[in-house]
Amino acid sequence: MTSSPLDSPSVRRTVPPPFAAELAGTLSVHAQYVLHGNVRDDYVVGADLLDGSRRYHAVGLEDLLWEQLRRAGYASLLRYDAVAGFTVARCVDGLDMNTLLQQSSRGVGGRKEPTDDDGRVEAVFASFARGWAGERPGPRPGDPRYDDYQKPLPAALLVDYASRIPTQVNQLSDAERTFFLRCLKIAEEAVPITRDKSGRCLFNPVVWLADGERDLPAWLVTSGVRVRSIGVPMPDLGQRRRMAALLAAQAGRSATSNTLDVGPLMPGADLEKASEDDVERFARSASGLTLRAMRESMRLARDRKIPFAEMERAVRTYKLGVSRTPWTGGAVAESIRHGENDIRERVLGQEKAVTQTLDVLKRAALGLSGAQASGSGHRPRGVLFFAGPTGTGKTELAKAVAHTLFGSEEACLRFDMSEFSAPHSADRLVGAPPGYVGYEAGGELTRAVREDPFRVVLFDEIDKADKGVLDKFLQVLEDGRLTDGQGVTTYFSECVLIFTSNLGVHGPSGEDGRPLVSAAGDRLPESPEECAEFERRILSNVRHHFERTLKRPELLNRFGGNIVVFQYIDEPTARRILQLQLRNIARHMERQSGLRLRVLPEAERTLADECVRDRHNGGRGIGMKLETHLINPLARGVFDQGTDLTPGSVVTVSRVVVSEDGGVDLDLEVDTPTATTGAGPAGMPDASGMPDASGISGISGMLDKSL
Repeated sequence: MTSSPLDSPSVRRTVPPPFAAELAGTLSVHAQYVLHGNVRDDYVVGADLLDGSRRYHAVGLEDLLWEQLRRAGYASLLRYDAVAGFTVARCVDGLDMNTLLQQSSRGVGGRKEPTDDDGRVEAVFASFARGWAGERPGPRPGDPRYDDYQKPLPAALLVDYASRIPTQVNQLSDAERTFFLRCLKIAEEAVPITRDKSGRCLFNPVVWLADGERDLPAWLVTSGVRVRSIGVPMPDLGQRRRMAALLAAQAGRSATSNTLDVGPLMPGADLEKASEDDVERFARSASGLTLRAMRESMRLARDRKIPFAEMERAVRTYKLGVSRTPWTGGAVAESIRHGENDIRERVLGQEKAVTQTLDVLKRAALGLSGAQASGSGHRPRGVLFFAGPTGTGKTELAKAVAHTLFGSEEACLRFDMSEFSAPHSADRLVGAPPGYVGYEAGGELTRAVREDPFRVVLFDEIDKADKGVLDKFLQVLEDGRLTDGQGVTTYFSECVLIFTSNLGVHGPSGEDGRPLVSAAGDRLPESPEECAEFERRILSNVRHHFERTLKRPELLNRFGGNIVVFQYIDEPTARRILQLQLRNIARHMERQSGLRLRVLPEAERTLADECVRDRHNGGRGIGMKLETHLINPLARGVFDQGTDLTPGSVVTVSRVVVSEDGGVDLDLEVDTPTATTGAGPAGMPDASGMPDASGISGISGMLDKSL
């Protein structure tokens, strides 16, 4: 058993964390406690010395509880888990607890579940609760010491890994139910023991250490007045500051103490003296970490020769498991420089939206996202909210951002938020709580980001998600992290988050989410003044939706000035998109069936008139029109040709005929290949595989990807 720095005779009193003070202050009324939450951490305890000064120490849970119990007159602290069985954790000098414990727990071996011991574990619990009154081995009757050995012995018992005792807390086996029922009965029948020196009547407490309050049967935790549930919270900024200061003192030492071991100083590393600013940055960068994780980050820093002044880097490495990221070393900045033109060519007709997006990416590449806030180190690298009409390039821009930043569109993790419109659908993102279906699988979002934290996360059509889902984004946008149903924390500090929505296009929404009035009408904005007014109206309606409909103004504030408005595409842009999509059709047709497509000018003009006339649905609407006015009748005509068509045949669309009832027919001409080789027909690739100068009936340009 190791000694604690709190045992020093120079310590007049200690100032424990609130949860430990709560336990120590209620020992007169509770026989059992359930400590749940952050129970495997280091804890900073203030020690008031005899000279009037105060020092802080970082201790483990056993040392922390033993200090409170020892001062309350307890003689020993015992420990039980299913692997090691019963052991003595702490004990006052001169008391042979090992012999008593071995005799009391004879037949209770380690590596067995307490429910497999036929009630012997509960029997030890019962003897412990009585203080082994009349059970301690000692002198025979008549010996002057006999009465002392018959008195109850004040002790406390920690039941470690209590969350692992029940297989399924909502479906207990008969043996498990019997075990917990006996423990509850022991608590109800327990009698407090009078202390000789202080005269206080205190119970011998059984302290269950659980990961979560729900890990033990609810009727055990809440139904008995003798059982008290106490949550152990994560450390706040003040506690992290004190821990960072303690660790900073270790930075200048070649060998660290056993109570705050951070590993040896590596050969070649310099001794250093940390400043207050270094301590503050370390404490803030460790937001969301336990104090023990801060100590392990310090150990990692010493192992990798990272100076204390750069502990933020060590914390990031501890969280993500990698020291170098795409964001460091200027790699992302270089990718943005080279990919800026590609993004502008890929997303047509949205120059202002693309510029705003690139500004956010450049800011992220320089590490300036949220720089105006003091605690911005954990926020996502970039946050964007794309608002505007459908088919204007919002999703396409998100994919282009992923390709530019991380080299592949697969780095764009897309969630269709219309699939999360039902209540409790947030469980799909972060995982179901314990005892519910899907708990073992974890959350789709948290699992994917843990597997690859360097990606663009796209939440498409966010306005269609349930309000409970939207609440999950508050913590992500502010703190850059989410804790899933299994208690595992996922960090989003290396991600770019993009939300898309059609909010505001059709006016402000009412309580049911439907628009109250029309914002655009049938006429689309054309002039710069009309476009500016359209943007103001979109922003106003988005604000109305979050503040009045959802009643979530705090979520809107997290987006700040990163709301990017997409305009309706103008007619020249629509015609460019049409040409690109015609080219895609021709290429796809040749790749799939070996047939070459040519669209003559008259047919293209008819298609343009039909596809560009209504631009309310943007590029997506052009694609839908092409499907009904070209692809479907083309497939019908080619199919009717039967087996006459062979690979290399040229299918020419000379005219598109639209009847009054909406039906579409094509005038098709088919040229089968001849034995003579050489250049293909106009607009088709020649032997080199490149289109000839005439293009595919005017489908020209250098772009290979459509909107």
